[in-house]
Amino acid sequence: MNTNTKSNKTILEVKDLCKTYVVEKRQNNVLMNVNFTIEEGEMVAIMGPSGCGKSTLLYSVSGMDVPTSGSVKFAGEELTNMKADELASLRLDKMGFIFQQMYMMKNLTILDNILLPALESKKSEENKAEKTARAEALMRKLSIIDVADNDINEVSGGQLQRACICRSMMNNPKVLFADEPTGALNRASSTEVMDELVKLNSEGTTIMMVTHDARVAAKCSRVLYMLDGNIKAEYIRPQEEGLTEKDYERRLNHWLMELGW
Repeated sequence: MNTNTKSNKTILEVKDLCKTYVVEKRQNNVLMNVNFTIEEGEMVAIMGPSGCGKSTLLYSVSGMDVPTSGSVKFAGEELTNMKADELASLRLDKMGFIFQQMYMMKNLTILDNILLPALESKKSEENKAEKTARAEALMRKLSIIDVADNDINEVSGGQLQRACICRSMMNNPKVLFADEPTGALNRASSTEVMDELVKLNSEGTTIMMVTHDARVAAKCSRVLYMLDGNIKAEYIRPQEEGLTEKDYERRLNHWLMELGW
C-alpha cells in the first residue's frame, strides 16, 4: 500500500449525519449522528452486519440519497444544501461509482459504455476522439482493451467489473465510491478487481468502499465498523515492516471478532 500520495487534505467531512425512513407510520433511524472524515489519497472500507446502514451511509455522503439532517462536505462543498441538478452534476464530474450489480447499457459495446460519463460531462473540452483515446488507455491499464468491441454479455464478470472501474474513472473523480464491488464475483475475479482498486489508490485516487469481505477490507488504509446506524470503531492498517497480506487479513479478522463480527 502506497501512502505517499496522501496530502492530509480532507476530501469528505461528515458531521452528525442522520437518515430516518418512515414506514407505516413507524420511524426507522438508519443513520444516527454519524461523524467521520476521509483524507485525499485514503482507501477506507465501511464494514458491519447486514442492515447496519453501510449502503445508506455511502449513498447519503455521495449525494445519491438525501440525509434527514447533518452535514456532508465534499471537497469543501456542502452537499445537503444542493439542488438535485447540482448534485447530479457534482456526481458526474467529481465522483465515480462502482456497484455490486454491474449496470451497463445492453445496446452498447464495452468501450461505448465506458465513454458515457465523459460524453455526458460538460466540464471537459476534449473532443470525442480524445475521450475515446482516454477510455482506451484506461482499458489497457486494466487489461481489458481486447474486449472493447464486445457486448456486455460477451465478457466475464471480472472483466465487466473492471470495465465499470474504467467508466467510473473517465471524469477523473476526486473520490471513487464502491458498494460491494466484489460481492458478485468469484474469488479469482474479486482478487483481480481489488488489485486494480489498490493500484488506483496507490496512484492517488481516494476510495470509500462498503464491503462484507475482510480480504477486501484488509487492503484498505482504514476500516470503519458500523453497528445500529453509527460508527462504533475504527481500524488503521498497521505500517510495520515485513507484514504480508495474510498478516493484514489475520489482524483485521481478529479485530472484527473482538467487535462481534
